[in-house]
Amino acid sequence: MSLLFENNCLAGIQLRNRSVRSATYEGIATKDGLVTPELINEMVKLTGGEVGLIISGHAYVSLEGQAGPLQMAVDRDECISGMTEMAEAVHDANGKIIVQLAHAGAQALDGPNAIGPSPIKKAMGDTTCREMSITDIKNTVTAFAEAAVRTQKAGFDGVQIHAAHGYLLSQFLSPFFNKRTDEYGGDITGRSKIVIEVLQHIKEKCGTDYPVMIKINSDDFIDGGLSTKDCLAACAILEENGIDAIEFSGGAVESRKGFQPIRKGDLKTDDKPYYFDAAKHYKEKIKIPLILVGGIRYYENAEKLLEDKLCDYISLCRPLIREPNLIKRWHSGDKSRATCISCNLCMRPLMTGKSVYCVIEKRLQDKQK
Repeated sequence: MSLLFENNCLAGIQLRNRSVRSATYEGIATKDGLVTPELINEMVKLTGGEVGLIISGHAYVSLEGQAGPLQMAVDRDECISGMTEMAEAVHDANGKIIVQLAHAGAQALDGPNAIGPSPIKKAMGDTTCREMSITDIKNTVTAFAEAAVRTQKAGFDGVQIHAAHGYLLSQFLSPFFNKRTDEYGGDITGRSKIVIEVLQHIKEKCGTDYPVMIKINSDDFIDGGLSTKDCLAACAILEENGIDAIEFSGGAVESRKGFQPIRKGDLKTDDKPYYFDAAKHYKEKIKIPLILVGGIRYYENAEKLLEDKLCDYISLCRPLIREPNLIKRWHSGDKSRATCISCNLCMRPLMTGKSVYCVIEKRLQDKQK
């Protein structure tokens, strides 16, 4: 029997299988971050493709934390109405969906007003962020919690805290970015403090039964950045404080070549997922469910990861941009490789203010017309 297609329960959420749509920047919200019919249609399409759990594209919890144009927002009550329509549409199609809550920190769209744990030189450009005061930190923690309350009111099945890819909470976790000498800096306990406060405040506001997950870098792949050892220490602290599931990712814009979050290069059958070794160490130490993303393109590899208990859920990003029905295709018996070739051309439209889409697939469709 396939483990990937096993009915299961994650933090109280009943899921049809063990596949997850990893949070993907869609770029089809309004300019003010409100949900559009196009965004709802994308979520419904993934549901029809039998994705077990959909994680929304990163949604900014406060305006100074916006990462890019046409990004979904959850920073004010005005957002709730459209979000409710999205949640209802997914549920009506027999799907499950949670919202990824994010703050871009030093990588924010509004560079001159960017904030971070310490003054940080951006990887692209000379702008440095302002070091956050204790008041800034408290306000940001509150913003995450209030965003989670809006998500709950809108009827979503839970939230995921974005603490990966060099965004704000990832910056706090990383000694490369975090040079603070106060209670929010220093060792991994101090650097994790803001993340734990975000988790605790969400649980206080939404109730301990409301699912709260997190996406975290297993490694920054930066000299002097977050190591797998410190990541695992942070995961242990998160486990102690009631996190419901952890998704492993890795890298940031500043990472050494070939180790950014979205890596290029076609993958072969025997290639291991990007964060395979970190996942192995995680399962030796941490008991809560692990969601694994990064370089999974073959059904056989996904099944083996589950069989070998190296993770509990298989998470996909780029493959579902090209094939939103991939999981359904595998389930129907066509278990051939995902057609995504990890070329990253799907990211180019976002750079020009358009929505994300598979450029290769569109070229093929255009030729057939």
